[in-house]
Amino acid sequence: MATVNAIAATTAAILGLLQDGYHGQFGTLTFAPAQINDFAGDKIPPDGVTLCLYHVTVNATRNRSPRVSSNGTRYRPSLPVDLQYLLTAWSSNAEKQQRVLGWALRQLEDNPILPAGLLNRPLREADVFSADEAVELAIDPLNLTDFTNVWDKVKPRIQTSVAYIARAVLIDSDIELHEGLPVHTRVFEMAKVLS
Repeated sequence: MATVNAIAATTAAILGLLQDGYHGQFGTLTFAPAQINDFAGDKIPPDGVTLCLYHVTVNATRNRSPRVSSNGTRYRPSLPVDLQYLLTAWSSNAEKQQRVLGWALRQLEDNPILPAGLLNRPLREADVFSADEAVELAIDPLNLTDFTNVWDKVKPRIQTSVAYIARAVLIDSDIELHEGLPVHTRVFEMAKVLS
């Protein structure tokens, strides 16, 4: 299962998927992670795509039973989180920006499941996700209030963005669960009553 680097690996995998699928049809583009504060400053590429992790929530639909390793060791349950992103295309030319955004949407829609091979590739650590893990990526539309709240801090640089969610990214615990030996007999002693 995924280590504590799962969030960073997921972000890097999404950007890597876009970069690998890009063949120069819109000129040179930069694919980069971003923070909300970057949108107010000069850190945004003039032509490119950014992926901003703006919210993380615990996925409540997952079973939180203890994790069992391949050798039978039991660990505390994995923490399932949903990662909420804003995908934004940037360009000084409105038409180019819209074309890049449309292309990026198509790329991600064509690859809604991120397998472990893709998730493990971008970071130095090659074993962030186990071979049988995957992350589901889907469009997660923001209502107008949420969209305004996200962009409120960076006025007047509001950009057209698309919200995505990476569902049920499991972050594993390294704490082993130790169980006592099975109970074979029970002895109940009655207290003596003093008269």
